[in-house]
Amino acid sequence: MTIHILEDDPGVSDSLLMFLKGMGYDAFAYPDAESFLELSPPGPDDTIIVDLLLPGISGARVIRWLQDLKTPPRVIAITGQPQSAIEKQTTGLRNVQVLRKPLNAETIASIV
Repeated sequence: MTIHILEDDPGVSDSLLMFLKGMGYDAFAYPDAESFLELSPPGPDDTIIVDLLLPGISGARVIRWLQDLKTPPRVIAITGQPQSAIEKQTTGLRNVQVLRKPLNAETIASIV
C-alpha cells in the first residue's frame, strides 16, 4: 500500500510523511491536487489523505474524482474547518473518513 498526502501546509505534510514512513509505509506528499493528478491513478490498495482546502483544485473535487475511478482507493479527508463547512464540502461523497486538524500520532496510527 502506498499513502499519498495532498496537503498544502508544509508542516502538516512533512509531519505526516515522516510519521508514516517511520511506520514503514511508502508515502509521498504533494503540495496541491494538480501535482498528484499528473501521476497515474492510485490503486485500490492505496490510501489518499487529502486536505479539503487545497489551493487550485479543491480536496473535495479530488475526492469526487477518486470515487469515480473503477477501483477507487481509500480516502481520508483532513481539515481544520468548522463542521458546517465540512458538511457543505462533503455532501454527496461516499465512504470518506474526515479527521479534524490538528492531527496527533494516535489518530493517524489508528486510521492507516
